[in-house]
Amino acid sequence: MIHNLFLALGQLFDRPVLLVLAKSLALTVLLFAGLGFGLWYATDWAGGAVSEWMGFGADAAAFADVATLLLFLLGWWLLFRAVAVAVVGIFADEVVAAVEARHYPAAHAAARDVPLGRSIAMGVGSAARTIGFNLLLAPLYLMLLVTGLGTALAFFLVNAWLLGRDLGDMVAARHMPYAQLAGWRRGTRLRRFALGAVGTGLFLVPILNLIAPVLGAAMATHAFHRGRDA
Repeated sequence: MIHNLFLALGQLFDRPVLLVLAKSLALTVLLFAGLGFGLWYATDWAGGAVSEWMGFGADAAAFADVATLLLFLLGWWLLFRAVAVAVVGIFADEVVAAVEARHYPAAHAAARDVPLGRSIAMGVGSAARTIGFNLLLAPLYLMLLVTGLGTALAFFLVNAWLLGRDLGDMVAARHMPYAQLAGWRRGTRLRRFALGAVGTGLFLVPILNLIAPVLGAAMATHAFHRGRDA
């Protein structure tokens, strides 16, 4: 998978990839700015609720501020990842097509363009899964944090699994009917998890997280076709 990352980096400055990067970044920033205000108010309320729940009372302003900041940072990362991957999913077909045209011309010639409506639906589904699964598992994250176990590891594993599915689907949708996707996912679990792990790692690195979705789509293209040829 590291080789796929270097191949993706090598094509980052190709014109079609740069265009997708510019469009996806602009739309991500606009959406994220609007959602960020709501996130701040939500985490501010949640921080106060946590301090009251733990019995610190009205004198716990400092604790509430720290809790709010931690919740906001976690929510910021999660929301940015969800929005960025959903947005790049709308334009992913252009990245995948560029990679295929350069490295896998036969597959590129046989591929089908993904309709815009389906791309949007896949992007919305990606964001919904990311936010939904993490909210559902929030009690587990909290329990692991209280007991001193691997909250960060659990969070990373869950999001690597989710991202691997999202990135894999962006490519597979060009080469198989929707009804066959479930079977393809079952046969590629480990490869998609490795893809998601590298992508999630990129999201954790400042600056790189801005280009992580586009790099992820390019990596997924190499993973899909190299896996088929294996």
